[in-house]
Amino acid sequence: MRGEVIAGAVAALFIALFLYVAATDPGAEWGGADGEAEGVIDHLTDGSYEPWFSPLWEPPSGEIESLLFSLQAAIGAVIIGYFFGYYRGRRST
Repeated sequence: MRGEVIAGAVAALFIALFLYVAATDPGAEWGGADGEAEGVIDHLTDGSYEPWFSPLWEPPSGEIESLLFSLQAAIGAVIIGYFFGYYRGRRST
């Protein structure tokens, strides 16, 4: 019961933070860390940095890339949840 209350409080905090940021700057774009890192590298090297390699395959659109990332996160969550449940079940018997 205590863990559920803590998880609910953390979720409520994240939702409140999201709503606050969305309300204060409605034109803000939500970007990932990759784009931010690219900007910092360009700034630090004055645009002279050349990547060591290029990707083998790039998704055809940003939506497909987001879908693949979400799918990867969901599969990871299922695997982690399975092992937490497995070890909790072993402990209770």
